[in-house]
Amino acid sequence: MPNSPKTLDTNTRRLLAWLDMHLVDHGCVRAVYNNFHVLGGGMYRSSQPSPRQIRRYKDRYGLKSIINLRGVHDYGSFLYEDEVCAELSIALHNVKLYSRTPPSVEEVHTMDELFRTIEYPALMHCKSGADRAGLGAALYRILRLGHPVGQAVSELDWRYGHFKQAKTGVLDFFFAQYLVDNARQPTPFLQWVDTVYDEEALKSQFHEEGWASLVVDKVLHRE
Repeated sequence: MPNSPKTLDTNTRRLLAWLDMHLVDHGCVRAVYNNFHVLGGGMYRSSQPSPRQIRRYKDRYGLKSIINLRGVHDYGSFLYEDEVCAELSIALHNVKLYSRTPPSVEEVHTMDELFRTIEYPALMHCKSGADRAGLGAALYRILRLGHPVGQAVSELDWRYGHFKQAKTGVLDFFFAQYLVDNARQPTPFLQWVDTVYDEEALKSQFHEEGWASLVVDKVLHRE
């Protein structure tokens, strides 16, 4: 399958982008199940929506903003999403988060600013709606809704297609490290991110010890 075109200005490019969206980017699967869930406060989470799904969500929920956690890319799904958002006057915010590395301080602050400044109702999505959408959803509940971190991490769960035992478990590891540090020295989450959190150290620790090690040794205090 060739790379998708960067524009949709000809019928051939539109066809290639459509094929790319459904066959290469797995849109045919998401057409059946979009992993759509309500977060509260006018925010929703899902996998990559198709133009048809965006129109339906606009009609049903009155969407004013979409946060695309995949960033700007050349997939047909992004080209069609960008087009339909312009057509429906939906503000499209493109932020690139990662599923196999912990979030950076800058990424956390970018999400915090978006949650404070975008128009609601809003939809937040990645490709499958499992890992990056789970990270974004947990941050939304913590930073926007004020939910405890221990509750917000439920957004990273197998029900959404996220698995702690995989490399994506580094996202759980990030929040678990906060809970460990907060139990030792109570600190507001964003302050912890700014003053205590060490992205490289956490990344190294996860690769060396894994998720299970943190749970057993530091959370459960097993001998």
